[in-house]
Amino acid sequence: MVLEEFLSEWRNNSDRVLVHTSGSTGAPKPMWAEKEKMRNSARITCDFLGLQPGDTALLCMNLKYIGAKMVVVRSIERQLRLLSVEPSGHPMAALLQGQGVTETDFQDPAALPYPCLQGQEIAAPTFAAMVPLQVYNTLQVPEEAALLRQTRHLIIGGGAIDDQLATALRDFPHAVWSTYGMTETLSHIALRRLNGPEASEWYQPFPSVKVSLDQDDCLMIDAPLVHEGTLKTNDRAEIVPGKGFRILGRKDNVIVSGGIKIQIEEVEHALKPHLSAPFVIARRKDVKFGEAEILLTEATDTDAVAAICRRVLPKYWVPREVQHIDKIPMTETGKPKRKVKR
Repeated sequence: MVLEEFLSEWRNNSDRVLVHTSGSTGAPKPMWAEKEKMRNSARITCDFLGLQPGDTALLCMNLKYIGAKMVVVRSIERQLRLLSVEPSGHPMAALLQGQGVTETDFQDPAALPYPCLQGQEIAAPTFAAMVPLQVYNTLQVPEEAALLRQTRHLIIGGGAIDDQLATALRDFPHAVWSTYGMTETLSHIALRRLNGPEASEWYQPFPSVKVSLDQDDCLMIDAPLVHEGTLKTNDRAEIVPGKGFRILGRKDNVIVSGGIKIQIEEVEHALKPHLSAPFVIARRKDVKFGEAEILLTEATDTDAVAAICRRVLPKYWVPREVQHIDKIPMTETGKPKRKVKR
């Protein structure tokens, strides 16, 4: 979907728009979202960040998904100037080169995208939303990283932010936020600061949002402005009054092997400082243990990877098999696909 198509859909007589889930736990699924609740979500974020009419916002993600759609809705609701580039792993490159960038000034209610002047470097946006992979790639190119550092508000969602990326963002001069949310909540319902003295691993829900835990320690969300009723998630969490909540991992990312529960995200977190090649933890069925933990890696020396696992992991966390894979499969929003083909 291109921006003009979404604007046409947004301005039609329907009270809903079509969005798609990210596909991190299966095939992306279509979902109808209420425009009024999307407007509510947009206002909440704009108010929190202090965005003002005339500020600039960068659209650099796929408009098929809620994260990108909400960048546009925020721009409409707060009358921002929207800079749009083709979704890619290096969104700042287009701004530096002044190629393929369009601008929509939503201070005009009938605004349509028009091409920016080609070949002229464009200033850093006031606000940008990216997935972790886009941020990581941008930081590898000094000119792109410098432009990203000038962005006043950067929000990162759609996937986990590992320690290496969090460390690289820690000294950014402006606000960098990790978001928590999903398609069903029409983007995020909580933020946590990644840089500066306010940096924290704890997400702070917006004032209109209440969170609790079910019997499996999975997060439950009451966000009446963006979702009807209580939303039960598959995210195992910890809640501390006054601090907020932190995510331990997904319930469906618990591998039960020989009666022992293994949280995939905790294993990956423990291994990341020790493995240089991209990897992901997955599972397969096992006759003896019920499920078996598998490590997929782009490293060719799987014996060396297995030895590191045995050295740094608790015995019951050690993968039963290490497999080489040419490329770790990812969803369009940058999340790993964990299914193992046998």
